[in-house]
Amino acid sequence: MICMKPIEVFKALSNESRLQILHWLKEPYLHFTPHEGIDMNEIGVCVSQITDRLNMTQSTASQYLTMLQRAGLIKTKRIGKFTYYQRDEEAIRSIADLLKEEL
Repeated sequence: MICMKPIEVFKALSNESRLQILHWLKEPYLHFTPHEGIDMNEIGVCVSQITDRLNMTQSTASQYLTMLQRAGLIKTKRIGKFTYYQRDEEAIRSIADLLKEEL
């Protein structure tokens, strides 16, 4: 299992907008328009796209993304001046396994 603190994961999942972000990142092509030359399945979705979709300030969206990242649920990639986010599928599977086995 990936080294993560379950309480941090559950805190991150306790917000509707953060859950929505994870849902959108599961199938990014259904929810976002690709950035020039970026494969959203391989690289992720730009923070500005997530901010626009959430219809909130970039600072709030960034706080939500940081919380998801600290919980180990998403990964980031920096390309030039842009930061891209994608789900960490292995971590999400580990949390599902934890729920099945421990709770």
